[in-house]
Parts: sequence; C-alpha cells; structure tokens
Amino acid sequence: MAKQGGFTLIELMIVVVVIGILAAIGYPSYTDYVRRGKIAEATSTLADWRAKMETYYLDNRNYGAGACGVAAPSGGGLKYFTYTCATDGQTYTLTASGVGGEGMGPFAYTITNQNVRATTVTSDPKGWTGNTGCWVTKKGGVC
Repeated sequence: MAKQGGFTLIELMIVVVVIGILAAIGYPSYTDYVRRGKIAEATSTLADWRAKMETYYLDNRNYGAGACGVAAPSGGGLKYFTYTCATDGQTYTLTASGVGGEGMGPFAYTITNQNVRATTVTSDPKGWTGNTGCWVTKKGGVC
C-alpha cells in the first residue's frame, strides 16, 4: 500500500484563516501609508507656493490678484489635491482641497501669509482628525 502525500482540508483551512487575519491587520495600515504619501503632495506644494508668494510680495509690496496666478502650482504630479488662492492685497490664504476620487476628499490644508497652517477633515476616515495649528500627516491629529 503506497502512502499518499498532500495537504488535508483542515490544513488548507488553517492557512486561509491565517492569511485572512494577516490581511485584516495589514490592509488598514497599508491604506494609511498610501494616504500619508498623498498628503505629502499638498504640504510640499503649499510650502513651495508660499515661498513664491513671499517672493512676489518682495518684488511688488503686495499680494495683488496677480500673485496667485504667477505663483500658482502647476505641472504633472499634482493629482490628489486642487489648489486655490484668496488674497486681499496684503494677506492671502492658500488651500489644498483633496480630490474625492483619489480618496483624499475629506482633507483640506491651508496656509496664510502669517505661516499659520491648518488641516480640516470633513469626515472621519477612521481616526483622522483636523488641527487648527498645523498640517496633520498622521492619524489622530498628529502633525
């Protein structure tokens, strides 16, 4: 009588359960990791835009309507946020609003001419909260 080799059904079920548990733990961590990578687009673009606005102010002594257009972010790689500028001539507010189709819809980042940074999270994507004093880059309102 020859001995048959292979796996039993119970062994296969145990493997499937272990893979399911690992996926349940790993997937949320992975999605947060991807989200933090997308947030980097907003924070770096706003910081660069602010520097350009300050250069415009040094040249023109105001943040006129032309400042927003001259310094506006452009180019490839800007796909997770849309950018807006509001100015009254002596102050400005730059805003990066998340694109909903890319999973960043609840997020909005702002910076002013006084370098006041704020984050608004309109709905709670599992532990993410806004902060009126900084740009949130991690869960729980951590800056």
